[in-house]
Amino acid sequence: MQSSRSAVLLVNLGTPTAPTAEAVRAYLAEFLSDPRVVELPRLLWLPILHGIVLRTRPAKSAEKYRLIWTAEGSPLAVHTARQANLLAQETGSKVEYAMRYGGPTIASALAKLSNPVVLPLYPQYSASTTSSVLDLLPPSVRVVREFHDHPAYIHALAANVDRHWAEHGRGERLVMSFHGLPQRAVDRGDPYQRHCLATAELLARSLGLSREAFVVTFQSRFGFAEWLQPYTQPTLVAMAKAGTKRVDVVCPGFVSDCLETLEEIGIAARQAFLAAGGREFHLVPCLNESPEWIAALERLALG
Repeated sequence: MQSSRSAVLLVNLGTPTAPTAEAVRAYLAEFLSDPRVVELPRLLWLPILHGIVLRTRPAKSAEKYRLIWTAEGSPLAVHTARQANLLAQETGSKVEYAMRYGGPTIASALAKLSNPVVLPLYPQYSASTTSSVLDLLPPSVRVVREFHDHPAYIHALAANVDRHWAEHGRGERLVMSFHGLPQRAVDRGDPYQRHCLATAELLARSLGLSREAFVVTFQSRFGFAEWLQPYTQPTLVAMAKAGTKRVDVVCPGFVSDCLETLEEIGIAARQAFLAAGGREFHLVPCLNESPEWIAALERLALG
């Protein structure tokens, strides 16, 4: 389908430029300095960040990135660039992509576009993600603020799971793992948890699942505060110990495979499930370049 419609800017979170401690340190320094991400007072947090976190975490994170890095680079960057290219081909619109942290920067991408629609690639709204993108946009820019219940997004998720099941069979239960968020953010009114649960219910309904056939969990906890529960890996371990032999995991909040899906779930959580007595662990790929997702992007950005 070709048209000459509005320009589009896709915005994802970001990624280091290389799987090295130096590159990860530069990325984390920007990411974790954002007050939207870590809401502690700057006078308290910045000494901890620069004195402890950035001295210890980059090397450990770099090891994880090396496990999932491809010949083309970071999976997140590769998939986001491909999505932009496919959306441009499908619509005839000018499409750029940017990263909230790292590059290409939002400012550099905006400079290439005239009156774009900005689509942050976060289906479920949170102040720590979507609002952080909004902070860098001119007030007049049109933004798709969230799409957690959009029919095209739900259809793309369901088609992806169905495709995986058609190829690999179906597990006893489907775990829907979303990125976590500090519980205090939800207590203060952030709609993220509500959006995640709504997405899960709509996806389950589209797949024809009973309430007993799926479970919603939250991953990627950082720090020592209480985050949204149940946590993904402990849930998977408990399922294995209770006798679940095969589990399928899908990560609906991530539209592109990345460290959090490929390493945290695909490697670490898989190992934990198998070590606890499970026999088969299947990670459903993210939406990536699936045709249903490219079609959904068109509907989300261009109507």
